[in-house]
Amino acid sequence: MKQPEMKQEEYIDLDLVNRKMNKRLMLNKAVKYLFLVSTFIGLVVLAILLYRVAMDSAGWIDWQFLTDRLSSNPEIAGIRGAITGTLWLMLIVGPVTMILGISTAIYLEEYAKRGRLHSFIQTNIANLAGVPSIVFGILGLTVFVRMFGFGASVIAGALTMSLLVLPIVVVSAQEAIRSVPGFLREASYGMGATKWQTIKNVVLPASIPGIATGVILALSRAIGETAPLVVLGIPALLIPVPSGPMDNFTALPMQIYYWTIDAVLVHEYANLAAATIVVLLLVLFILNSLAILIRAKFQKRY
Repeated sequence: MKQPEMKQEEYIDLDLVNRKMNKRLMLNKAVKYLFLVSTFIGLVVLAILLYRVAMDSAGWIDWQFLTDRLSSNPEIAGIRGAITGTLWLMLIVGPVTMILGISTAIYLEEYAKRGRLHSFIQTNIANLAGVPSIVFGILGLTVFVRMFGFGASVIAGALTMSLLVLPIVVVSAQEAIRSVPGFLREASYGMGATKWQTIKNVVLPASIPGIATGVILALSRAIGETAPLVVLGIPALLIPVPSGPMDNFTALPMQIYYWTIDAVLVHEYANLAAATIVVLLLVLFILNSLAILIRAKFQKRY
């Protein structure tokens, strides 16, 4: 009886395998050090900028600087008007952005049917998030300043800033709503709740951390934007402190911008600009810390 033929054994070239593995390990190590060097360079540049700002602002930040009005004399100039204008700006940007952004996210995630219209809206929202801020300034100049006749007022600047940061709030709210587990909705429907009751009592409370974080980060961007305000013609002159949404105003970024330009002629304005930068950085640090605290406090695990 003829014996079955044995299959020829396949041999693995261990040297070739080792060479490929060593090459991949070397590549991985090279990329790792490249990223490390890139991070280090960014941190060094940031440290230099912070050091320069801190040195230039030393001795200029005091209670008088925070509470005095603008002045042509650098020794007595303050940023009371800029702080008040920034607060008025955020008082309008916050509610407008939250109402429009969260409502849009709820519609797109809970009510809109998946199709061409939904894809078209999603694509445009994503594209708006990458549009340069100066384009929103041109839009605000055309619509709010000229068409509606608001001029260089708080309401014109606030509505322009709301359009600028609205895509951020919409996208973050969508992600937060999308992350709510499906069994929570099913449990609510099983108890006899309607769709809106489910959204109001189950979905929105569970998505608070993501939504709140997105809103605060959007406000952080709005509070530091300068280009749209420059296009709107927001002044940084000796204007009265704003007391309402229809008053002319200035903001911290605009004050930094103009004082930086004036520093070419008067060196003390560079110190005033650096001191204002420190104040703005502290406000941004507080807002970002608040976003972290809100996420940590309301974060729930399902």
